Amino acid sequence: MQISVKEIQEAITALSPEELSRFRRWFEEFDAQRWDEEFERDARAGRLDKIAEEALQAYRAGDVREL
Repeated sequence: MQISVKEIQEAITALSPEELSRFRRWFEEFDAQRWDEEFERDARAGRLDKIAEEALQAYRAGDVREL
């Protein structure tokens, strides 16, 4: 069974404030987990190597500032 984005949107708008709050917490955790998994896949595949090397070069050259 496939649910459309429109159906999901309609269901979310029908949630009570308490259910919406619970959904938000769940979705934040779900989204963070998915992002972490994607980041790990990209790191393992070497897609972040160029960015990391550029950052290290800038650091070694002293071309950085304190956050």
